[in-house]
Amino acid sequence: MLKVNRRIKDLVGSSTLAITARVKELQAQGHDVVNFAAGEPDFDTPDFIKQAAIKSIQNGFTKYTPSIGIQELREAIASKFQKDNGLVYKPNQIVVSCGAKHSLFNGIQVLVDDGDEVIFQAPYWVSYPEMVKAAGGRPVIVQTDVSTGFKITTSLLKKHITPKTKVLIINSPSNPTGVMYTPEELSGLADICVAHKIYVISDEIYEKLVYDNIGFCSIASLGKEIFDLTITVNGVSKAYAMTGWRIGYAAGPMEIMEYIKKYQDHSTSNPTSISQAASVAALSASHETIEAMRNVFKSRRDLILQYLDQIPHIHYIRPQGAFYVFCDVSQIGDGTVVAKRMLDDIKVAVIPGDGFGMPSYIRLSFATSEAKIKEGISRITKWMKN
Repeated sequence: MLKVNRRIKDLVGSSTLAITARVKELQAQGHDVVNFAAGEPDFDTPDFIKQAAIKSIQNGFTKYTPSIGIQELREAIASKFQKDNGLVYKPNQIVVSCGAKHSLFNGIQVLVDDGDEVIFQAPYWVSYPEMVKAAGGRPVIVQTDVSTGFKITTSLLKKHITPKTKVLIINSPSNPTGVMYTPEELSGLADICVAHKIYVISDEIYEKLVYDNIGFCSIASLGKEIFDLTITVNGVSKAYAMTGWRIGYAAGPMEIMEYIKKYQDHSTSNPTSISQAASVAALSASHETIEAMRNVFKSRRDLILQYLDQIPHIHYIRPQGAFYVFCDVSQIGDGTVVAKRMLDDIKVAVIPGDGFGMPSYIRLSFATSEAKIKEGISRITKWMKN
């Protein structure tokens, strides 16, 4: 029997990637699948970003770069943080990685030691618990529900803190629920983290996809003390439809970022040079491209909620950001069974909630066309009646 590292042996595969692979397999076989499983924008990367990448290739920008990313990109990221979030980071406090997932993984590997506890809420993004386990840490999952808005409250956080608590992970807007923390809610959590010297990893990858004129707030912007305890993670994947380009970034206290740099030196080295050049163009452009996509996502959100409201026994909390609706299907059955039946019976792909820590839920992505939304919900409605 093969013996492998115990941390790797205990990891659970990604349910979202497994469903996505199954969808592609069915589509290749000629099936007409409505894909509500996708965790990426269906838009193409804007042309001006593509052109920047093409130009970089033509200019021979195809060699190694510094492990932490080129200076020009780190300066563009620093400018973005200051302009959008009120966060002042020097370029040498920023590490560019191969996607926001990679940045999160790096931060957890550096901060979490054997037995350290990392707090985050359920529902959570599927990779958080596995990343913590890969570092030898212990995931401490705070169960939330509709009554708390699927968010960690100050009282819930206090109940889960122990002498071993090392990190709190915050994801706002959230995958899978789309809910956001208000500045007041973040301030309360920040005060507790400062009092207990708990580090915060703030996953802000959906920052630009926010609806209903709700303002976005970075927890690190709420004072020097919490700023000095926070790693802020973001990337270009969601806002600029650049998922395949694999560029994410993290910023934080110099001492922590130096360790992240060392870790990346010996794992991936630099992110792709060409993708870095494209990301400079993306971050240096006006927000018009982002705003156009955001408006389309808002229209799609409103449309899918309008249709879901007409289906009995399916309930959801209204998403304020990202491009997901997290639906309670407990009156129908187990989320995994429901998701499997939908894919098998009517070729509609959704993500079961067990991977997010909520087995009685399913996640629907509205990162697809309005025509697909109408068709997919129509299939679900007829299937439910039968």
